[in-house]
Amino acid sequence: MRGDDEFADFVRSCSARLTHAAFLLTGDRHQAEDAAQTAFTRTYAAWARVRRKNPYAYARRVLANHVIDSWRRPIREYATEELPETARMPDISQAVTDREWLSGALARLTARERTVVVLRHFFDLPEQQVAVELGVSVGTVKSTNSRALAKLRVEGGALVGG
Repeated sequence: MRGDDEFADFVRSCSARLTHAAFLLTGDRHQAEDAAQTAFTRTYAAWARVRRKNPYAYARRVLANHVIDSWRRPIREYATEELPETARMPDISQAVTDREWLSGALARLTARERTVVVLRHFFDLPEQQVAVELGVSVGTVKSTNSRALAKLRVEGGALVGG
C-alpha cells in the first residue's frame, strides 16, 4: 500500500506551516502556494521512502531547494519592439447563429438519431459504447448515425446555398 490516506493526513497537518515557510522564502503568496504544492508533489513521489522517517523535514528540504533553484534559473523576459500575435476574438453573432441552427437541425431529427449523434459526436463515444447504452446493435448505431448526418448535411447545404 502506498499510504495515500497517510499522505493526505500529512498534507493537512503541515500545509499551513509549509506554505508560510514558502511565503517567507519567496515573499509572494502565489509563488509560495506553487512552491508548497511542488514540495508536496515531490514528497508524494518519495512517500514510500520518507514516510517512516521525517516527512516534514524532507518536504521542507524539497521546498528550500525548489525556491533556491528558481533563484538560480529565473524566467527571463526580454522586451521587443514587436507585440506577440493576439488571439482573434470569435465572432459571437456567428457562434450564436451556428448554435441556433444546430439546435434546430437536431430538433428535426428523430429522437434515436439525435441521441446517436450526441453520444457519438458530442460525447465522442465509440459505436460499441453507444450501442450498449441504447441497447441496440452496432449496425443500428452506424446506420442511424449515417442517416442523421446526411440529414444534417442537407440542412447545412440549404443554409449555405440559400
